[in-house]
Amino acid sequence: MRLRQGLQWLLQQEGSPGQRSRGLAAGVFAGCFPFFGFQTLLGLALASLLRGNRILAAAGTWISNPFTYVPLYWFNYTIGKRLLGDHSGGLNGLNGAAAPSVPWKEAWSSGWTVARCVVLGSTLVGLASGVSLGLLCWLWLRRTRPTP
Repeated sequence: MRLRQGLQWLLQQEGSPGQRSRGLAAGVFAGCFPFFGFQTLLGLALASLLRGNRILAAAGTWISNPFTYVPLYWFNYTIGKRLLGDHSGGLNGLNGAAAPSVPWKEAWSSGWTVARCVVLGSTLVGLASGVSLGLLCWLWLRRTRPTP
């Protein structure tokens, strides 16, 4: 029932199939990044640049939500880590034992390593997901005629 309502809502949006699918693709791409609070703004900006439907761009960012945050960003991190290689030694000074001081240099370095992996993975997963879902949406919208 909800799927049918969602599909009806999609059919009722303004714009050509290309505009609607570009908007959805921009939103899905932006939703793959861990920029909480800015995903919608990024999706709207991309949709404007691509001349896509802004409402569908905002809705596309919902690909990341409280239920999908952990699996999505873990997947993005894993993709980025595999492509960049596993060069992080981890926090060697923090091996579970009580350390007299925090090795800030290692902690900072590890933070940047994780951030690079997440951003690279988010970019690639976002591109693949956005393009795939945008193309599927376009193909589906081209075949479907809205009922007045």
